[in-house]
Amino acid sequence: MTGAVNRTVDVLVVGAGPAGLAAAARLATTAAGRYRIEVLEREREAGGVPRHCAHGGFGSIGAIGSVGSVGSGRTMDGPGFARRTARAAVVAGATVRTGVSVTGWAGPLTLDVTAPTGLERVTARAVVLATGARERPRGARLVPGTRPAGVLTTGELQQSVHLYGVRADRLGRRAVVVGAEPVAHHAVRALRRGGAEVVAMVTEQPYAPRPYAAAPPPPLLRGTVVTELLGRGRLTGVRLSRPDGRDVTIRCDTVVFTGEWIPDNELARAREVPLDPGTRGPAVDGFFRTASAGVFAAGNVLRGVESAAAAAAEGRGAADAVLRHLSGEPWPVGGVPVAPDPPLAWVAPNRITTGAAARPFLLRVREPLVRPVVEVAQDGRILCRKRLLGTAWPHRSVRLAGAWACEVDPAGGAVTVRIAA
Repeated sequence: MTGAVNRTVDVLVVGAGPAGLAAAARLATTAAGRYRIEVLEREREAGGVPRHCAHGGFGSIGAIGSVGSVGSGRTMDGPGFARRTARAAVVAGATVRTGVSVTGWAGPLTLDVTAPTGLERVTARAVVLATGARERPRGARLVPGTRPAGVLTTGELQQSVHLYGVRADRLGRRAVVVGAEPVAHHAVRALRRGGAEVVAMVTEQPYAPRPYAAAPPPPLLRGTVVTELLGRGRLTGVRLSRPDGRDVTIRCDTVVFTGEWIPDNELARAREVPLDPGTRGPAVDGFFRTASAGVFAAGNVLRGVESAAAAAAEGRGAADAVLRHLSGEPWPVGGVPVAPDPPLAWVAPNRITTGAAARPFLLRVREPLVRPVVEVAQDGRILCRKRLLGTAWPHRSVRLAGAWACEVDPAGGAVTVRIAA
């Protein structure tokens, strides 16, 4: 970093998506000029994933103007949500810098930054990691075949259609969507908007929710695995393995891999912030504090994708904790881990520290469960037992009230969250 400009701020937020912008807006509003708040974003525009999601469902403008709040008020589409969250942070007094990449750590709370103006070394009193999540690409899914054109993730598809106006002559005319989560149905809509025909949706799950994409819904092949991509230069088809053992081939020139979200945790790992083995994101307590003093994490970096409104709410919660930290609240040492038992996939938050908020916990299952009973226990002592209503699906989080966290013994063993027999 020879020749780098050294700067200091009070709070450095990495990532200008829903969580990062909501955190910056809350910090700047509450601090009222007492602290310097700076947001760094590697993309050319702030707003995160919602920038290229043309569908609705991205929160509402509440009665008091809290962007991203859930409840009464006018609902927004993705681009509208992105613009309003970015504007709210700037109007509140935060500095939002785009086209700026964080390349590493130079100290516990010092980050190396590459900006259009050159190299910088920025030191803060608190760092908020709000780097979000990304979809697992084809390569990481280990799908065999060559590397033909026409293989996309949902993010690449939505950027192509909604930001750059790509149409069927370049996008493709016959498409297969891999996945059955809500994001897969948004991919179907984007493909149709681009002029492509969606010939099938494919999911490995034997029990997936009924298709709810825009009518008519494409055929949904459950319990089906993509075993090979065909074609050179351009995709010509996908080979599938069906539940009965048959191999079938679908002719197509585009395939979109959706879901399987991965937290963008590279910066956390570089700082050696402990990660939760279930979520693969930074382990945090109810105040979004990691095990590294002064480092907070919020939003989809914690566990993969949740709604933009949920990520924004976490950003605001992290901002409140940052303000307490700047006011001298001591950083907790240690903490009791919270671990899921199969068929639960993960639970978040995943650390319990003394005095942390009794925040609701999010759970994900590995398989559909009808009205499961959730038990929380520590050292054989039952802290909570609750039956969930309806069906818990692998693609949708379930909320569990967190009042039981106050009963956790800080000197005891790990807390286990499980499905009761």
